[in-house]
Amino acid sequence: MAQHDYINKKPANRKKAKSAPAKKPFPILLVLIVTLLVAGFAYGLWFIKNNADPELVEKQANPVPTTPVEVVVPRTPAFIKEIRNHKIQVEVKELEKKGPYVMQCGSFRTYPQAESLKAKIAFAGLISEIKETTGSSGIWYKVRLGPYKTKRQAESDKNKLKRVKIVGCGIWGWT
Repeated sequence: MAQHDYINKKPANRKKAKSAPAKKPFPILLVLIVTLLVAGFAYGLWFIKNNADPELVEKQANPVPTTPVEVVVPRTPAFIKEIRNHKIQVEVKELEKKGPYVMQCGSFRTYPQAESLKAKIAFAGLISEIKETTGSSGIWYKVRLGPYKTKRQAESDKNKLKRVKIVGCGIWGWT
């Protein structure tokens, strides 16, 4: 970048006086258009007032009350009267109650894993148990809840567990 000598630099000639801005001409065309529009509007109002039909003006000023329209109520068919008095007989079957239900939320190879799930379920406000079973592939620790009298109670607890991110629980008949 080039070096500038600001100390020895002479000030620019500032004697030029700024001239006043030029005056804008009076907007004759705009005034003429506005005047024509206002005059046209006034003439339109005067024309409507003087050329109105006197009969229509009288009708609008004093409206004639209309006669009420008679509403015809349809008669009800005969079969509707028969249906109202008809009695329906329905056979009600007894629902057989299925046995108690149990909900299993996990099956683990180690006891600490089962204990961890049991603790998470306890934080959800439910009581679970760990059942040790021996299968063909070794010892399994199952985390179960229940027994429940109805499947609806088991589903309610399953939904509580889903809200705390414990999913994969299955509901079975208790044997």
